[in-house]
Amino acid sequence: MTGPTLFTERLILRPVAAADLESWISFHADEQTMRFLGGVQPRSIAWRGLCTMAGAWDIRGFSMFSLVERETGRWIGRAGPWCPEGWPGNEIAWGLTREFVGKGFAHEAAVASIDYAIEVLGWDEVIHTISPDNAPSIALARKLGATNRGSTRLPPPHDTNPIDAWGQSATEWRARRASR
Repeated sequence: MTGPTLFTERLILRPVAAADLESWISFHADEQTMRFLGGVQPRSIAWRGLCTMAGAWDIRGFSMFSLVERETGRWIGRAGPWCPEGWPGNEIAWGLTREFVGKGFAHEAAVASIDYAIEVLGWDEVIHTISPDNAPSIALARKLGATNRGSTRLPPPHDTNPIDAWGQSATEWRARRASR
């Protein structure tokens, strides 16, 4: 694995690994989980996605992390820095297995990931690309301090999906963190 391992109160954020494959495939096969993440993927496409995340660490120097629950060692999702070719900006994204949605894990992972992106990667701003129909992710973006910057476009094959860019500058993020 190339890349750091981050620790939060309840999570380990680490680069994706071969051991994540079966959990990754199950995640990408779940219709409810994938509703706003590009749709259900067959095993072969999910495998390619895992390899893309792993390879991005070497090619870009960052990628989303696998989220592992510290208490159980279970893989529970993915979150972190993401900006493939043609993306509308440097994104901190998140996606959790259905069982862990609504329990604060996405917020915990997003905060650690934004801190990492700003303080280690040197990002000047962070976006979150979110469907206007994805109320839970919009609520999380707001909780993180992001504002809706308007409609944007993802590269193919997602270029026909309506997407808003939620975001904030590194200065805004640091000010919010300092005031807490």
